[in-house]
Amino acid sequence: MSRCELTGKGPVVKNLVSHSNIKTKSTALPNVQKKRLFSRVLNSMVRLQVATSAIRDMEHMGGFDVFILNQPTKTLSPRAREVQSRIRRKMSSKKKTAAPATSDAPVTEKKAAKKPAAKKATKK
Repeated sequence: MSRCELTGKGPVVKNLVSHSNIKTKSTALPNVQKKRLFSRVLNSMVRLQVATSAIRDMEHMGGFDVFILNQPTKTLSPRAREVQSRIRRKMSSKKKTAAPATSDAPVTEKKAAKKPAAKKATKK
């Protein structure tokens, strides 16, 4: 049976109910497709079996990297977990190399003074 490697979505059992209320067991499989997804962080393609609903969610969230980093590791397949850890390692190494030099003096921001609220005109 097919299962999405990113969301863990798998087959479900359902009842087909006739007019006379006779229930017949049936299974519904998720629409799983083999896809090559591009990771911007890794700058490479990754092959995974993904449900079409997960593809729509990826586009909504802003891409494969953002989606896989926000997924809990327990829902991911072993292959997807390995891709997630590779992305995290690559991002942490980028942060270390791109970290700006910090000065010794603490940075303080000035807060703008609040203006008093305007009074509403009332009718008498």
